[in-house]
Amino acid sequence: MIDFLKYRYICGFFSLAMFAIFIGAFYYKRATKGQAFSYSVEFTGGTQALLAFEKPVKSSEIIEILEKNGWSGAITREFGPKEILVRVKEFSSDVAGLSERIRSSIETSLNTPVKVLQIDSIGQGIGEALAWNSIKAIIIGLLLMLLYIAWRFWSVSYGLGAVIALFHDIPAILLFFMLFNKEISSNVISAILAVLGYSINDTIVVFTRIRENIKTMPNIALEQVINLSLTQTLRRTILTSLSTALVVISLIVLGGEALRDLSTALLIGIVVGTYSSIYIASPVMLMFYKEK
Repeated sequence: MIDFLKYRYICGFFSLAMFAIFIGAFYYKRATKGQAFSYSVEFTGGTQALLAFEKPVKSSEIIEILEKNGWSGAITREFGPKEILVRVKEFSSDVAGLSERIRSSIETSLNTPVKVLQIDSIGQGIGEALAWNSIKAIIIGLLLMLLYIAWRFWSVSYGLGAVIALFHDIPAILLFFMLFNKEISSNVISAILAVLGYSINDTIVVFTRIRENIKTMPNIALEQVINLSLTQTLRRTILTSLSTALVVISLIVLGGEALRDLSTALLIGIVVGTYSSIYIASPVMLMFYKEK
């Protein structure tokens, strides 16, 4: 039997430190750069185009060209030496026409062929509504999971343990995207919701074993019951996490840039979700457990 609870205070300190870094980085970037995260056009509104060049180009050159042609405040993101994502604040119902004007102005200035691989355009009002709906989806998901766990195990302590562990996973994913200046897109929000479902499944397996062992071992201390339950489910947890992680890693390597942010968020969520289901959910449940 592995004594998992022996390290609960160290893990708790580590998780609090991570959360403190997340809060500090959030306000620092917000104060210095105006916003903490880099959002995709789905949330900010505007138009973005993925451009392909025949020779390597620099983002600074593209931004300078766009500003000269009236697209001030343009943002670029390099997907490779010959592929650059360009985002401008202008929104037009004629997406094809706008993308052609962007392509033509860059092609004329650089004197090299430019090809539009992908174009997206979203109004600012729609982007703001989508951002708010994404936040609501995560909050509602957490509340529903709290209610389900509390009903499933007929104990608030189990529900609090599960939801605090889930809430712990979200800042971990967002911290990575904030520190490495990666875009928050609808794919990332989908990955967060998928991670919540994955993590809660692992937590339910652990909690079910704890409840069964509490009934069959009434004279054993609760700490020992939790350690035994975690040890019994450890093999299943590791095998599930590894098999899922291998699939996600293959997506990161072979899925291309379009799937990279989604796959990265999933991989971080799998690692952090496995950690939280062992070292966060069970210790929190123990803290609030009141039954004799």
